Amino acid sequence: MAELKQLARRIFQETISAIDIPEAMGKKLRREGAVLCFDTAEVNLRAFTSLRVVAIGKAAHAMVEGLASVLGPEFRCKGIVSAPTPPLFAVEGMNYFVGGHPVPDEQSWKAAEAILGLLKGCDEKTIVFFLLSGGGSALVELPLQPDLALREVQQLYRALVTCGAPIHAINSVRKHISAVKGGRLTLAAGRATKVTLAISDVPSGYESDISSGPTLPDLSSIAHVERIIQEFGVEEKLPARLRQWVSESRMPETPKGEEVEFLNSYFSILLGLDELFHPAHHAAEAKGFLACCDNTTDDWPVEKAAEYLLAQLEAARRVNPGQRVAVIADGEVSSPVRGKGIGGRNAAFVLACVKKIAGKKIAVLSAGTDGVDGNSPAAGAVADGETFERGQAIGLNARYMFRESDSYSYFARLGDAIVTGPTGNNLRDLRILLAETEEKKI
Repeated sequence: MAELKQLARRIFQETISAIDIPEAMGKKLRREGAVLCFDTAEVNLRAFTSLRVVAIGKAAHAMVEGLASVLGPEFRCKGIVSAPTPPLFAVEGMNYFVGGHPVPDEQSWKAAEAILGLLKGCDEKTIVFFLLSGGGSALVELPLQPDLALREVQQLYRALVTCGAPIHAINSVRKHISAVKGGRLTLAAGRATKVTLAISDVPSGYESDISSGPTLPDLSSIAHVERIIQEFGVEEKLPARLRQWVSESRMPETPKGEEVEFLNSYFSILLGLDELFHPAHHAAEAKGFLACCDNTTDDWPVEKAAEYLLAQLEAARRVNPGQRVAVIADGEVSSPVRGKGIGGRNAAFVLACVKKIAGKKIAVLSAGTDGVDGNSPAAGAVADGETFERGQAIGLNARYMFRESDSYSYFARLGDAIVTGPTGNNLRDLRILLAETEEKKI
């Protein structure tokens, strides 16, 4: 069965390798002389005396490089870049920050101040390119509440990322307490023309959750935020000053899109769901698997998602006798942190599958395309029908370690953690489930 695990690893690696952000930027933006065309819009760069860039997220470096290549040396930009790692090489005119993730740090705070300073001088002769990707919520942060300290913002973030709420709910709270989220950077850019290009790590229709939507109108409300805080037990974990600020109804509503600053604002997805599914599907079928894609389980509890996707895999095998089959899934599952272990939602998903696939000719992989899984040094993990028995043989208790949020430790002991390091992109989590034909001997 080890062959199936290796095939799952290769499919994941080939999928990551197929994602070329600068190339995608070149396809999305077409420059004809001074005219830049994208989707159904176009702008004449010579109409502007100032070109500015704000790049936020795990794919920020590649996005900046791609934009610089499209614009060429003829059009110089000045900008701010905040990413979780330093650039391999700096693009001229960019000021770089290495922000904290998943909790903001001092560099995240300074990046937010620098961005607001950059946008303060914008006028109708300015064009601002906002380059957004996943992870940006923590990489750039500054609270609306002026007396709130960084340690208090960090306390809020830790409460949110461990409460078990879906990412849309978490971002709704972030948007309402932040000076740089939920459309507020569009307001900060004033009369400038704004072009937002995004790499999506969210479901279709939730684009305002990418980096907590700094340039898009916010669809959530204060009432929504108050319900989230109550429902997921966040209130008692809030800093006292923030809790008082909310309870006294001093939290202002986020921009909803009626503001004049949104009139000359454009938004376009650079890479999304299809750019993740297509290479994964192709890689699986190139290895002899009949593959299907499924994005049903987004935000599902991790154990429910495991049961559903394994059932899909078994169903595919039943209707295709004698054929290797694969199920490719994306999105984020919900995995609240209940213990003090090391791991994230991807390794937790695989650990939830370990007992269910014991003795079967099945392999399961789940990993973050950004190379990060929770508080672990891994992107995720992989398991097969022998994993449960191997774990028992060295004294590992799968159920206990799942309950203690210690999924990484389980797979690290078995050599089945997937460690890639930061990949420089962040489309979504990717799950690969493979099933061998029952007739084949391994």
